[in-house]
Amino acid sequence: MITWSFPPILGSKNDRELSRIRPIVKRINSIEEKLQQEPAEALQELTSKWQQHLARYHPLDIASKTAVEKMDEAALQKTAQALQQRLAVLRKEFSSLPSEVAPTAESIENAKAAFHHIEDRFGPARAKYLLQILPEAYAVVKNAARRLCGSQTRVSGQPLTWDMVHYDVQLIGGIALHRGLIAEMQTGEGKTLVATLPVYLNALTGLGVHVVTVNDYLAKRDSEWMGALYRSLGLSVGCLQNQMRPAERRAAYACDITYGTNSEFGFDYLRDNGMAQSRGEQVQRDHYFALLDEVDSILIDDARTPLIITGPAEQSAQPMLELKPQVQQLVKRQTALCNQLASDVKSHLESGDEAEAGLALFKLKLGQPRHRQFLRFMESPELRRLLEKTELQYQRQSFRKDIYQLKEELYFSIDDKRRDADLMEKGRLLLSPSDPESFTLPDFTTKLSAIDNDESLSREQKENAKKSLHEERNTRAASIHAISQLLSAYCLHERDVHYVVRGGKVTIIDESTGREMPGRRWSDGLHQAVEAKEGVKIEEETKTYATITIQNYFRLYEKLAGMTGTAETAAAEFHAIYHLDVLPIPTHAPNQRIDRNDQLFKTRRDKYQAVIRTVETAHQAGQPVLIGTASVEASETLARMLKLAKIPHSVLNAKHHEKEANIVAMAGQRGAVTVSTNMAGRGTDIKLGEGVAELGGLFVIATERHASRRVDRQLRGRCSRQGDPGCSQFFLSLEDDLMRNHGDPAQMAALIEQAKRNGTKIPPIGKLVESAQAQLEQRDAKGRKQILDFDDVMNLQREIVYDFRNNVLTNEDIRDLALQTIEESVTHGVQSHLADGDPLNPDFTPLREWARATFLIELSDPSNVAPEKLPSEVTKRVLASYEQRVEGVPAEFLEREERRALLFAIDHGWQEHLAEMDELRDGIFLRSQGQKDPLVEYKNEAFALFGTLMDQIKRDASSNLFHLAAGIQALKAKR
Repeated sequence: MITWSFPPILGSKNDRELSRIRPIVKRINSIEEKLQQEPAEALQELTSKWQQHLARYHPLDIASKTAVEKMDEAALQKTAQALQQRLAVLRKEFSSLPSEVAPTAESIENAKAAFHHIEDRFGPARAKYLLQILPEAYAVVKNAARRLCGSQTRVSGQPLTWDMVHYDVQLIGGIALHRGLIAEMQTGEGKTLVATLPVYLNALTGLGVHVVTVNDYLAKRDSEWMGALYRSLGLSVGCLQNQMRPAERRAAYACDITYGTNSEFGFDYLRDNGMAQSRGEQVQRDHYFALLDEVDSILIDDARTPLIITGPAEQSAQPMLELKPQVQQLVKRQTALCNQLASDVKSHLESGDEAEAGLALFKLKLGQPRHRQFLRFMESPELRRLLEKTELQYQRQSFRKDIYQLKEELYFSIDDKRRDADLMEKGRLLLSPSDPESFTLPDFTTKLSAIDNDESLSREQKENAKKSLHEERNTRAASIHAISQLLSAYCLHERDVHYVVRGGKVTIIDESTGREMPGRRWSDGLHQAVEAKEGVKIEEETKTYATITIQNYFRLYEKLAGMTGTAETAAAEFHAIYHLDVLPIPTHAPNQRIDRNDQLFKTRRDKYQAVIRTVETAHQAGQPVLIGTASVEASETLARMLKLAKIPHSVLNAKHHEKEANIVAMAGQRGAVTVSTNMAGRGTDIKLGEGVAELGGLFVIATERHASRRVDRQLRGRCSRQGDPGCSQFFLSLEDDLMRNHGDPAQMAALIEQAKRNGTKIPPIGKLVESAQAQLEQRDAKGRKQILDFDDVMNLQREIVYDFRNNVLTNEDIRDLALQTIEESVTHGVQSHLADGDPLNPDFTPLREWARATFLIELSDPSNVAPEKLPSEVTKRVLASYEQRVEGVPAEFLEREERRALLFAIDHGWQEHLAEMDELRDGIFLRSQGQKDPLVEYKNEAFALFGTLMDQIKRDASSNLFHLAAGIQALKAKR
């Protein structure tokens, strides 16, 4: 009895959260009613009052200690007064602050120290105040929206009449967002307006609020549209756009509210912290509050690809061009071999030899899983069962070796699920008949050891031998890598599915949205391989200058919240990675959408024909139809079929994304037929035309199930906004990637056989599809978690290096930092040379050569100095030499050049380190074969590499400084 009574009494967690929010909503509405009697100026007065109070928690903006010590009496007086005024407003809350600030350097520094001592308490005090004023602030926003009704503003160049006032459910969503939750609100519920509530409240802090959208168009649209509301309340609004100049970006970030895409915010962070050469070149402020529109698209879908800033690398594209003809021949031979395997399947079936037929079928799948005949075979339930039986047999432990033997009968093998291609011995022989070993790496460690142990070789001969071995290894590695990427380009990356070719360039298509991703390139030479395949100009390979994952960028923010129509299926991942919980928000009006059962067909052709028949029926009745496809290729195939059927339509895919908002906005008009890739146009409402509701509303037809249930729900959610009628249906085929790679062959075969036997349609397959999607979601989530686990190691290193770099940029007394770097470098260098030598018979020649090469000085006989005193003695000598060389140089010039020398050492070292970490990560998974955890191994080696990096940075910085000093000395000598 107790078990059954708890839920009705207590309700779910979401119900309890909503019950706590509803009284706040009631209070907001009560305050807003009273505000309707007040003049418009009252709203701005309240805004100013709140801003003034919250300004007390801003960071301190007072001159540095060095600058204060150089001030005259008047400047000291002015600085002390400013500091005194700043502390006065805080003293009631923080009694430990000094009661008076005297116009002396010592008193000013003591007051600054007292301020910094209480800074950690500002965050909680600010949060408490925002919660206190939340009902009144939200009422102000709602009242401002009411006052705007009927007014016009220009949005994306078009006049738009404001007609929105916040509903109660939108107020609930706004409260949830301020609390740091993800508000799940159905499509059409007005998430754009909901965002104005927490954005306004947090913008009052003056710390800057970042509103993150999925594309530039929505960022610009929303900044203009919602900007009318913010500006009416006295707040400033900025918008980031691609190709914007640094000065414009700085101005946008200086605003109270800044709109932009995740990549714009992320790349600005990387440029600021990894590339800016002065504080003036940095554009961002701190990371206080980010509100993410379509949060699942940004934090889940986009999180698979880290943000990377690249520059030209030394690696040439020549291997791709040289090996392309050979790989084309290889693919041609494999196709011929697979054609023969397909014939073998038929002949074995005709002779009744099922075992051999199953074996040939399995080899065909390993060689070309997208082979046309193989796909036709998979239409047969019997052959699906036969393939599954053969696969299960070879997956047993006793048959594992036989799988490798089967693969060796092929030129290369393909794993369609993992999107991987492996060159086999037969392929290596075809590529290099005289030396198939040229496509395997030599046993590097053994050969190096052999060179070291060869006593017949002199030291110079050993170095030359090692150099030759390195060159041989690098040449072979480049060829192996190029072949692997070319195979991937030819066999796993399809034109108009994974990329498009326009204007002589290969542009990646986002798998989740179907949009082009201009400026993005596949890494590790894959993009060059696709360019070689398509015969377009091969862009130079790049190296990484700076990188961060989406996850770690957004974890920089003090506060994070988001909204979307589809978050519950990823709730566990949001909580685990971002500590964000999901709160489903009730709809303003009941959902009227009818979700029809999925339709399953044997082939894509059958599926598309059924789609056209369904569209034709709806179109004749005048019901608008939105057709969702999974690729550009599919959208264009359907467009051709619609044209043949003489059904007028609009196409929206990666080739026409610039028109997406207008096309999608018109998709609800009577008789409209719109073909769209995935979720193109997301963020734009589809409003029903006149008389469409009576026809059943918008009909959403999906031609394929996506790997993620969220994307399916997003497409379904395009109809039935705010209580409108509508319906949705999915059309699937056994040739779809999801069904082919992840569906249960036995179940699907049984369904088709049952329908064929009874002469009926295939029954609903929802559970079967959801099972396949759940597997994929788990795999993808595991992949994202793995990316994050490895990047967490890099993230700690990134923070240390960026802090060091920012210290170099902002430190006003760069001389102290330069001398400290030299001192640490010298001490470490001397200690290393002493440790490497024989303590009983020390040889100081390497130490003297190092001092001569790095610091351009000659050391007197070090044997006259006690070993424990040698580091300090050499340090004194080096520092004295540096001071002597730069003596008399104008301070401003020297400061700029010293800063530049330090920055160059940091940037060069960090870029080389990123390349080493990439190589380490690429090879670390092989260690799992030795029963070692790759992540643990990565952490250990990364720690050692980072220690080496920091030492290298200091050595290079010291060398740079001394070469600078030598140049200055040479100039002085010429004068």
